[in-house]
Amino acid sequence: MTTRVPPKSLPPLAGLCSLNEAMKPGLSVAGCVSRLKHLHYAFRRLHDTFIHRITSEPLYELKMGFSHHAYLCAEHASALRLRVGEMREPPLGLEEVPHAALQVFFDEILAAPGTQELLLGIYEVALPALEEALERHRELTNPLADQPTLRLAKFALLELDEMCTYGAQAIGSVVSTADREGASSWLALLDDCLAGAGGIDGAGAAAGGEIVRRYSAQPHVYNPTPRRDARFPDPYNMGVNAEVFLYDPAMPPQPKALMMFYKRLREIDVPEMMASILAQTPGKPWAYHRDMTRQLWDEARHAMMGEVGFVQLGIDWPQEVRVNFTWSLALNTQLSPRERHGVLYYIEQGLMPKTGKRFEWEVAQASGNPLSALFQDYDWADEVLHARIGRDWYLSEFDSPKEAVEFGDAAWSRVLMGWARWRDQGLTQHCNWWPGLYRAACKKWGIEPDPAVLSFDTSYEQVRADLKVLSASG
Repeated sequence: MTTRVPPKSLPPLAGLCSLNEAMKPGLSVAGCVSRLKHLHYAFRRLHDTFIHRITSEPLYELKMGFSHHAYLCAEHASALRLRVGEMREPPLGLEEVPHAALQVFFDEILAAPGTQELLLGIYEVALPALEEALERHRELTNPLADQPTLRLAKFALLELDEMCTYGAQAIGSVVSTADREGASSWLALLDDCLAGAGGIDGAGAAAGGEIVRRYSAQPHVYNPTPRRDARFPDPYNMGVNAEVFLYDPAMPPQPKALMMFYKRLREIDVPEMMASILAQTPGKPWAYHRDMTRQLWDEARHAMMGEVGFVQLGIDWPQEVRVNFTWSLALNTQLSPRERHGVLYYIEQGLMPKTGKRFEWEVAQASGNPLSALFQDYDWADEVLHARIGRDWYLSEFDSPKEAVEFGDAAWSRVLMGWARWRDQGLTQHCNWWPGLYRAACKKWGIEPDPAVLSFDTSYEQVRADLKVLSASG
């Protein structure tokens, strides 16, 4: 048997790098781990900042963007935790603050008084500093010895670049020259914090000098009250009960798919509520935050599916639809975080039978709208995942599934929707906007409105249906 001499053109070292590059000095394990702990802390603090600001951020696009970026930060923090655990580091010390100046840096961004300062702090200071630190790591570490870290850095840099691109567009849209000038001294404070910490990775020489807190002189307090922008002019409106219409067997599939686009867009209130659970539930393991943030991001995606559904039909949804925040408002202000999680679990379990997400998917298929069918297909898959997350992180706190469901049911029963009070205070007239939406859709479809669908009474007052019962029905 002859042994062939390998062709010289074959890439060495599994294609990772050249032999010369693999022979260069690089970071030690201790040096690598020190940097990774700093970066892990940065991703965690950014995750927490996004979570804390979702509910009170009025701009819809930013609410969705913060949900996405919280999820990305959670994933990268999780990957870094795993990598540190692979590198002779028990105990890991991942819950410790790596440097006092770095803590002030992120405290200041969390406490930013307005959207403009928040965007500047995150997208023009914190995320670019993270990018620079990861690029430095790629330059300094040995590409063969530290390949697992370089793989994590590659994916993190890819998504950090996308986050910064989003942030630049958001800043260009929201932040004025006067806003930037007004924030200049605070941005200089953030730079001083980074210099005092030796950079976001802690690898540089730490600058001296006292750092005086500004916005974080008083600790940030989470605001659980949801806010919406001008495209949500009637957020207390409970004049249309989508579930009653959807589950009426006499109603045809096509308008039901239209109503489901509203149901999806209405899910904007789920991230608003889930953010409150994450922000106000201390002491949970990181895996809890990672899984719950994944669910929060899925719910934001579902809301955007509803938005896209309306756009596909050529419907001006801010004009035709009244998307409320009554669910997140009531739960965030009337229940404890554990009770809110109980309500979430109770509702999710109700979505699993055939009368739940399977039913919505079947309606979407029958409607003749391929986009609706696609969205409901993925919505169903996501909700199955969410039911598992509920079992992992909520059900595990109870002695039995029955006890867990009863706790969520009891909490949901105590929630008071101020239907009449909001009307009497002049906050809403609970107008029934469904006929206008249906007429607009029929015009786009090129059909005459069905009188039965047009006149269907979807009002909350007429139906007198408890939202708990409706949710439990799927």
